[in-house]
Amino acid sequence: MELGERKRLLSSSLEGDQREENKLKRGLSQDLTSSPKLDRYKIARQLAERAIKEKKIFSIYGHYPVVRAALRRRGWVEKKSHFPPKGIASVQDGSDGVAGRVSELLQENQGEALGKMEDIHDAMARLVKNEMPYFLWTIKRDIVDCRSLHCDQMLNHYGKTASFTTKIGLCWNLRSLPWYVQANPNTFFPRCYSLCTESEKQAFLDDFRLTMASSILKWVVSHQNCSRSKARNRREEAGNSDLNHKTDPENDNSKLTGLSEQLVVLACKVCQDYLGQLEHEDIDVSEDAAQELTEDEWRDLTQQYYSLIRGDVYISNSRNHFSQCQALLNKISCVNPQTEIDGLQNIWIVKPAAKSRGRDIVCMNRVEEILQLVAPDHLSAKDNKWVVQKYIETPLLIYDTKFDIRQWFLVTDWNPLTIWFYKDSYLRFSTQRFSLDNLDSAIHLCNNSIQKYLKNDKGRSPLLPQHNMWTSSRFQEYLQQRGQGSAWGSVIYPSMKQVVADTMQAAQGCMEPRRNSFELYGADFVLGRDFRPWLIEINSSPTMHPSTPVTAQLCPQVQEDIISVVVGRRDDRCCDVGNFELLWRQPSVGLPPFQGPNLCVEGLSVRKARKHMPPISSFKFPSSVLDVQPPKVSPLALPGPTPEPPQTAAQQHVTLKDAKVLSCSLPKPLKRPAVRGCKVKSIHTESGGRVELPACDFQHVDNKAAKTGLTKASTSSAFAHLSICLLGICLPQIVSF
Repeated sequence: MELGERKRLLSSSLEGDQREENKLKRGLSQDLTSSPKLDRYKIARQLAERAIKEKKIFSIYGHYPVVRAALRRRGWVEKKSHFPPKGIASVQDGSDGVAGRVSELLQENQGEALGKMEDIHDAMARLVKNEMPYFLWTIKRDIVDCRSLHCDQMLNHYGKTASFTTKIGLCWNLRSLPWYVQANPNTFFPRCYSLCTESEKQAFLDDFRLTMASSILKWVVSHQNCSRSKARNRREEAGNSDLNHKTDPENDNSKLTGLSEQLVVLACKVCQDYLGQLEHEDIDVSEDAAQELTEDEWRDLTQQYYSLIRGDVYISNSRNHFSQCQALLNKISCVNPQTEIDGLQNIWIVKPAAKSRGRDIVCMNRVEEILQLVAPDHLSAKDNKWVVQKYIETPLLIYDTKFDIRQWFLVTDWNPLTIWFYKDSYLRFSTQRFSLDNLDSAIHLCNNSIQKYLKNDKGRSPLLPQHNMWTSSRFQEYLQQRGQGSAWGSVIYPSMKQVVADTMQAAQGCMEPRRNSFELYGADFVLGRDFRPWLIEINSSPTMHPSTPVTAQLCPQVQEDIISVVVGRRDDRCCDVGNFELLWRQPSVGLPPFQGPNLCVEGLSVRKARKHMPPISSFKFPSSVLDVQPPKVSPLALPGPTPEPPQTAAQQHVTLKDAKVLSCSLPKPLKRPAVRGCKVKSIHTESGGRVELPACDFQHVDNKAAKTGLTKASTSSAFAHLSICLLGICLPQIVSF
């Protein structure tokens, strides 16, 4: 079977190469051989100019010959990258199978003359070396800054994908899933905790203790069922119905130490408190009235549980609690969809928060060892953040061997969210037989980066492939042979699609929705015994290395189909996209028409009211002031000395500073003959013809009163002089002021 599969894969690969060569002959070589004398530089210039005009220039960082060949067949010209990233071998066209066949074809058609010339793709690359590439394919996201790209440039990565491509990001992100989708993450994602904060550590400790209590109940139920089954078999074999003394659990475990049934009582109490919290029965119960277990009681309960799971002890009179334990487990199963995968061992898998390829991942079943591993003073925890996730203790096995499924999906847009799901996937097997007694990573981790360094166990089934991979088609054949062929189409495949769609919708708000970007992701699933897929993690930049015959067949195929989706559909929306199918396209929500705030102000402007002083009707001027007549000014300019210019307001203020002046308002407006060249500002007049002047307060400066030496007589004359000034000179200035 294995030899036949390899022959089939080899033949399909050869047929693909032959088809690729035929396409090449019909394209480039036909143009090259049409002229008796080849002007290869002219052809290269024509192709380069066409590519520049159509914006078909690409750059590739890394060894991706399939992507390079697929773009060249569509008329794209490569701009060679002069600074390849570290750790990546420099890519030459000589190592490219397609480019090698191009060179061979040129030599066949043109002889030794073409053999001395460099490849035509290198010539076109030099012609476009100063052009901007419109398609970028990199092995890592950090090589290119997405924010510095032009809007027309395509990139095979998105920014800020850590919200679902890292273990800690996926742990936090799926907790908010019910806010976006009507789905429960506990139905497809094993519960996970970030051990970076004390609150998360306490939540994990509470979960571990609750799982431990439910495991004790499972032990009681399974132990009684096992005892009854053994008793039934013995009755059938011996034909004797009175074998109670042989089937009694205490008699079967006569060599073991018996634990008190108080262990079951405490475990039942813990489960009842958990169910009561779900029903909010603890709201009105004070902390003092709540009878919780102390830390010493938890410590004793944990140690007894460890002994029970190892098989060193048994629980005396456990059959007396069978009905209660069964009823509690049924209630817990209704509210906790992960009860089945919890098992009895209470195994948890501890992972670094942001590492890939299975590095530093361990399986542990002792809570104190887990907390010690992630303690800040531990060597392994100084540079790492850790997450702990419940291990699936009851996975679906194939020939007693654990496996997982690598499923590809492509995101071409985040707004609106557009997901393409790949129809083909592959299974990765462990090199060892499955066992919960040994927590070695070689048994429980199916990553190819780990298993490729291990040898297959001799006791493993020979029906499993030596390269430890199956295609999804081969897995469907296996299910069909087992009479479960409908499980793939009715449970496994639809559930994986739903999980991917829900997870991406929850992560959509954390992404940078850049246009003209796309990215391929690889989701890892583990199947339960009921064929339900459980999401373990999502990887960015999944490996395309053809390490096995399975990946040698699927990886080139998925790369070809990616180019069809992201490049081919730009020219033809109905083109063939291979094995990709549109999983999810979010309805486009158009922006509402922009309606800015109404800034129009209606009504009359508000003006500050002027302060009017009432006229003084009872004001008596001194006789000396009343006898003074106002000076007459001729309307024509008289000859003689030029009169002095009127004083400014500041000068008047200084002049009047040393005199005592009373505030006053004139009872009547003063009529003065018009003077040519003298401009007086208009004032507000009422219907009665009275001029209302603003109040002018002149105050005496007291600090110079001693120096003035003014007498009462001088004060009277000064007041008379001031009145004349006010009537003759200051009036226009005051009005204008």
